[in-house]
Amino acid sequence: MQGKIQSKQGEYEIKGDYHREIDQNWRYYPIYVGKMDYIKQYLDGASKKSKIIDLGCGEGVLVEEYRAKGYDIIGVDYNYYSSGLVLKGDITKLDFEDKSFDYVLALDVIEHLNFEDQEKAFSEIHRILKDDGQALVSLPNLAHLTSRITFLFLGKLLRTSSIDRHKGDRPIGEFIELITANGYNIISRKGIFPTFPISSLLTYLYPSRVIWLHKFLNRFLAHAPICFLNIFVLRKEG
Repeated sequence: MQGKIQSKQGEYEIKGDYHREIDQNWRYYPIYVGKMDYIKQYLDGASKKSKIIDLGCGEGVLVEEYRAKGYDIIGVDYNYYSSGLVLKGDITKLDFEDKSFDYVLALDVIEHLNFEDQEKAFSEIHRILKDDGQALVSLPNLAHLTSRITFLFLGKLLRTSSIDRHKGDRPIGEFIELITANGYNIISRKGIFPTFPISSLLTYLYPSRVIWLHKFLNRFLAHAPICFLNIFVLRKEG
């Protein structure tokens, strides 16, 4: 790892560098693998001359990997700081000049914010993004298929995480409204993990054994509105 760890807050104090040492029995492990496969394929297509920032980067796993490949990338996180790797910062009030970056990543970040702060975050991403740049944003979907079924029969939504972690959990349609209202065009949208009940149960019980199943579902049956996770490529309007 590059740099010396100088501070950890929040869940990193409790869990440690859990994105570096992934527990394959973590029930979100197959979703994480699918997400990372897509993100790395996307980043591999970027020019190494581009300026990239990973907002809410945690331990800086992507930052470290792509910096080692020769990319001009930095990370920012509110709860994790590492000299030479991750800067301390708040996605709702970033200390960067307007139009500073060709690519802005916000991966599994927005849902951790209160509703009123989500618009501020999208506004800041818009501000620091160059006019011809792109934002890559991943968002969980409170209205994934199994959640809809659970609500239909039990009157209870199956949340994407505990409410204290995902304070701003929303159905993906509400996130889309928030995106378009803040001056973005959606260039592409990818669904990860369509939560069919049987595959969801198998994932819960045997996460490390169903990677093959997720790869199949994500390739052929991942209709974004019913998926657990949506990944958007965004561009400024105009």
